[in-house]
Amino acid sequence: MSQPTRSRLAAVLASVSLSALVAGCAAVGPDFARPDAPASTGYAMQGDLAPTEARLDSASAAAGPWWNAFNSPALDAVIRQAIADSPTIGEADATLRQAQSALAQARGAAGPQVDMNASAKRERANLQAFGFTGFGDIELSNPTFNLYSVGGAIGYDLDLFGGQRRRIEGAAAHAQAQAQRADAAYLTLTSNVALQALTIATLQAQIDAVDAMIEADQANVDLVHRANALGGSTSTAKVAAQSQLEQDRALLPALRGQLAAARHALAVLVGHAPADWTAPDFRLSQMALTSPVPVALPSELVRKRPDILAAEADLHAATADIGVATADLYPNIRLTSSLTQGSLKVGDIFSYDASAWDLAAGLTAPLYNGGALKARRQQAREAAQASSAHYQQTVLTAFGQVADALSALAADDEAIAAYSRSQAQADERLRLSRIAYEKGGGTLLDVLDAQRQAHDIQSSLARAQGQRLADAVRLFAASGADWRTAT
Repeated sequence: MSQPTRSRLAAVLASVSLSALVAGCAAVGPDFARPDAPASTGYAMQGDLAPTEARLDSASAAAGPWWNAFNSPALDAVIRQAIADSPTIGEADATLRQAQSALAQARGAAGPQVDMNASAKRERANLQAFGFTGFGDIELSNPTFNLYSVGGAIGYDLDLFGGQRRRIEGAAAHAQAQAQRADAAYLTLTSNVALQALTIATLQAQIDAVDAMIEADQANVDLVHRANALGGSTSTAKVAAQSQLEQDRALLPALRGQLAAARHALAVLVGHAPADWTAPDFRLSQMALTSPVPVALPSELVRKRPDILAAEADLHAATADIGVATADLYPNIRLTSSLTQGSLKVGDIFSYDASAWDLAAGLTAPLYNGGALKARRQQAREAAQASSAHYQQTVLTAFGQVADALSALAADDEAIAAYSRSQAQADERLRLSRIAYEKGGGTLLDVLDAQRQAHDIQSSLARAQGQRLADAVRLFAASGADWRTAT
């Protein structure tokens, strides 16, 4: 083995040994510690009512996406279409891929950097610039020649204090945060689609109630006409019946306008213009909960709700940034090596005599920067404190949303029970008032009043039923329910 070869081999072995030694060094800065799970065992405040449509037991969740609990094929089809076509989901997925690419970039930058160069040029040398003018009476002319070269260079940052490793750690945490935000985007979209479908179903139920009321009003008008023909009714009764009919007809335009707006909003959520898509005809009777909503305990919620996990990953990234800023305060060593083959002739370019190489180790260390590096480290520490506070606030907000949804469901249960009892009484009153009027023992005003009360209760019951289903959707979303669909 030649002496130059032995020297190069020794240098490479020394570099490898030093790299292995440095790789075993711990990175500076604090190591991330996952926040402890909360000690709370529930969500309700003292005195809150417990709903019948929820259970603190996430293990009882049915297989598949959360909206399967409504047993509605139409809802399932629309939500799946929204997941496939919504620009919101496309944006979330693209942003996630961007974060993953940033992580790949950070990992690549931490490894050896290998570059190649090649050139072919023709040049004229200026000999006089080097003091060569000739020999005696012989004058030298500047030569013109071709020069060919090919080579490469390798550089490697030893990362003595772990700055690169902390950068990779931070990039990984950012990618994890974005993955959780993508999950949150999916959960938000699916719940918004379900809420809009329930809005459509509730409005349709109210329209059906008004249609039934108009039909009853028309029956009253016909009844008055028959009584008037027999001489048993007055013109006042006829006017009152016709007036009630027109009043109820006037309720339809507003409801139909709201229904159209709800359908348009659903089209936008699905990812289509209203003119290019038609919403299904959702009905409350076809969207009943098949089982209580499973709700995770607080200690489980912080480990599954996407926005909480995203805030946790942000805290991890902020903690890693402290290590990056701390490593910048210390010296660093970078190893470099290059090899160049250059020749005047293409055929000689790879000969040993045409080679040139170098090995180097460069040291950089901060000496004076006006306190900028220390200020940057302090800035990173304060950013981590802000991320910690944001995480805590995110957890509190999540607990509040679950508590609100549970209380709303409990109130919905009471409202539906009350309206159901009232509806039975109102229907019976309407039946008796009609019998009395037909037999001459009552007035048309009694019938109209009883009919109005029955209609109001029926509409209120439809709204309460739709509200309970909507609050169930909100509870699914607040609990971080699984949105993933089977392939």
